[in-house]
Amino acid sequence: MKFPKPHTLKQIAEIINTSYVGADDFPVLGMNEIHVVEPGDIVFVDHPKYYDKALKSAATIILINKEVECPEGKALLISDDPFRDFNKLTQHFKPFKSANQSISDSAKIGKNTIVQPNCFIGHNVIIGDDCLIHPNVIIYDDTIIGNNVTIHAGTVLGASAFYYKNRPEGFDQLISGGRVVVKDNVDIGALCTIDRGVTGDTIIGEGSKLDNQIQIGHDTIIGKKCLIASQVGIAGCVIIEDEVTIWGQVGSTSAITIGTKAVVHAQAGISKSLEGGKTYWGRPAQEAKAELKDKVYIKRIPEIIEQLKKK
Repeated sequence: MKFPKPHTLKQIAEIINTSYVGADDFPVLGMNEIHVVEPGDIVFVDHPKYYDKALKSAATIILINKEVECPEGKALLISDDPFRDFNKLTQHFKPFKSANQSISDSAKIGKNTIVQPNCFIGHNVIIGDDCLIHPNVIIYDDTIIGNNVTIHAGTVLGASAFYYKNRPEGFDQLISGGRVVVKDNVDIGALCTIDRGVTGDTIIGEGSKLDNQIQIGHDTIIGKKCLIASQVGIAGCVIIEDEVTIWGQVGSTSAITIGTKAVVHAQAGISKSLEGGKTYWGRPAQEAKAELKDKVYIKRIPEIIEQLKKK
């Protein structure tokens, strides 16, 4: 998430009331999670296990809960609770704005696009040309939709990320300030839910087709011409490359990659990254050819036992 205008390290420290290491005028351009950071971004880290990764990331401002040696060319924001202060920054730069009408005046809707009754379209939404938005679709603030997109009834675009910190008093949510971006020629079925990015974008690639009742987690990127069948659940920060086919009721863990032209059969459980150009099934998902061989061997166990008894 980029800020509307550049800020200085001192200005950011004043917003969250923290000390800092670095020049007062050190430039701060935005804030992002570690998997999408760029120079000029703030990244937060609150566990020693991830200090090194954050300090060596592309981010040039590290919001951290310990005084450490500052890497050359970077700056530190020293906080007793980086998670809390990252939320403070999101609330400052992306404050929630309540709606007072079904279609915001700031929404932009393209030529020949049809919006059926009982839809909600939030602030700063952009919808391209020749789209069809069926009844009861909810499109949260800042969502971007391309041309020739169809969205069926009851789908929700842009709900908050499922991202929590476990505290003694209960779970604390990381506030989402990102977007959902739907490219051209996408079809989205009924009752799908596509969560916004925490700081970046959740992206549905050009020409991809989603069936009904699909959940797509925050910051996930789906490539071009993918087919995803009903009741699939994709966790956050997943990369699905081009022309992937995922059949019904598949579930995936977070932060994995599914390679180009992979096929994942129904009810598979994806626990790690999968290579492209192969077919997978099972829990955990394995290459189908290997699984079939294993099943053949398993079926032969009684026969082998009988042969051993005769010897």
